[in-house]
Amino acid sequence: MSLSTEIPTVAPPPPTEVDVAGRSPGQLARARLRRDRVAMVSGGALVFFLLVAILAPLIELAYGVGPYEQFQDKLNRYGMPLGYAGGISGDHWFGLEPNSGRDIFIRLVYGIRTSLFIAITAALLTSLIGITLGVLAGYLGGWVDAVIGWITDFALALPFLIFALAVMPTVELRFYGPRDEVPTWFRVVVLIAIFAAFGWTGMARLVRGQVISLREREFVEAARASGAGLGHMLFRQLLPNLWAPILVSFSLAVPAYVTGEAALSFLNIGIRDPTPDFGVMIFRSIDYLQGDPAYVFFPGVTIFALVLAFNLFGDALRDALDPKSSR
Repeated sequence: MSLSTEIPTVAPPPPTEVDVAGRSPGQLARARLRRDRVAMVSGGALVFFLLVAILAPLIELAYGVGPYEQFQDKLNRYGMPLGYAGGISGDHWFGLEPNSGRDIFIRLVYGIRTSLFIAITAALLTSLIGITLGVLAGYLGGWVDAVIGWITDFALALPFLIFALAVMPTVELRFYGPRDEVPTWFRVVVLIAIFAAFGWTGMARLVRGQVISLREREFVEAARASGAGLGHMLFRQLLPNLWAPILVSFSLAVPAYVTGEAALSFLNIGIRDPTPDFGVMIFRSIDYLQGDPAYVFFPGVTIFALVLAFNLFGDALRDALDPKSSR
């Protein structure tokens, strides 16, 4: 007689509400970002830079040195910082600027504040303009689309650098005399206006293309058939479905404005000395590449890290918001 044993099968537990609950696109994007190490590292770096910019006055208070304070007693007779690597010490973490004797670290802290304020403000303004024109052109079509398209082509045809070189001094002379000191806030406003005059075109074309692909969808047709007005169609039906490409475009526009602002300041048509700024510091450091390489090293590495963090996070955000992504 043979004995046979049967292993009882255990039925799987019934699915719980958590197992079968669907996740929204935002929840899926956050889950993908949390799994992406590059996104987490770059996002942490961005949070760090934003906190430095916001807390710059508190950092100055704790550091004990102001961005305009000069230490001429720590320079030699040639105006070069005394000590190792441009005057690096416990009192001056990144050393001192040649000739002026100002602390490089605290000026970098305020330089981050200046660059991020200009870049984020310009990105918000250009996004607002681009979204508005793109939605109107894509949804209304016809002559509205044609006029906005002509304006977009005209803005794209203008050479940005030549336009900036011509506009900045012209606007300054319009409001201030040739011997007057132009305040920093005025230069900041003009820089943001210049960026806004050119930067909205990419967002407008992106949004227009997305709206054209959405305006014939069933939910838009249903809302139109129910008698929804133009405002409801634009802001309640179309815009909620465009937030993903808008966020990605915004995250990639900010580093472009950071480098653009630094380039204009480097060419002496943006922020000027003594206001702390990356472009100003790099421009002043060119004459000291051999004698004091630390002066160009710290501003260069800081702006490189800032722009790299924005670009990496923008790429990770684009992958996380892509429904076809396998990440």
